Amino acid sequence: MAEHHEKKEESLLDKIADKIHGGDGSSSSSSDSDHDDHPKKSSSPASPSSMKSKIKRLFGREQPVHKVLGGGKPADVFLWRNKKISGGVLGGATAAWVLFELLEYHLLTLVCHALILALAVLFLWSNASTFINKTPPRIPQVHLPEDPVLQFAAALRNEINRGLATLREVASGRDLKKFLAIIAGLWVLSIVGSWCNFLTLFYIVFVLLHTVPVFYEKYEDKVDALGEKAWIEIKKQWAVFDAKVLSKIPKGPLKDKKKA
Repeated sequence: MAEHHEKKEESLLDKIADKIHGGDGSSSSSSDSDHDDHPKKSSSPASPSSMKSKIKRLFGREQPVHKVLGGGKPADVFLWRNKKISGGVLGGATAAWVLFELLEYHLLTLVCHALILALAVLFLWSNASTFINKTPPRIPQVHLPEDPVLQFAAALRNEINRGLATLREVASGRDLKKFLAIIAGLWVLSIVGSWCNFLTLFYIVFVLLHTVPVFYEKYEDKVDALGEKAWIEIKKQWAVFDAKVLSKIPKGPLKDKKKA
């Protein structure tokens, strides 16, 4: 009986010790879990900003769409920062296209008729003001500022020079890919030009500038992801075309001599 009583006391002491150690273990386990929670938090899914940085932008774009379009008032108009101004510009372009294309009104005729009407109204108003005892119309002095005209001319000159340099580089036979891309682009443009005249083509481009950038800015992540997949597929098809067609084209004697 004494031995049995001693065994009970030992088992009771063991249980107490286990409980004490269990509490320590729970605290240590909770601290370990706290320590383990931090790496889990660090291994949580990436934030939207980090996901955006991983997406490859179209054409290697690194700046926002607004800066790509120039970052000034034209970019604000194209991206509909002010809906009244953007809608007015698009509505004016639509009215001009309807007037000149559908109604077949000519630009020179429109300018002359507008000037005739304006000069007649101002002339009659100026002469009639003395008879009806009213102040004559205040005709503002309109003049073109020099700096914006020079800036526009310089920007246009730079773009023309860049285009001429690109055509010269392509014509020199240094880049076959760029040559084929420009030939394909000019061919598509010639087909579009056969469908419509220059005014309609200009209007289509103008409408695209007012719709495509704002649509792309709103859904740029989805569009960039699809563009990346399309670019990978284009690279695969180009590799096949290069292996089956371009690699079999005989090289000129000048290139062989240079390699020799």
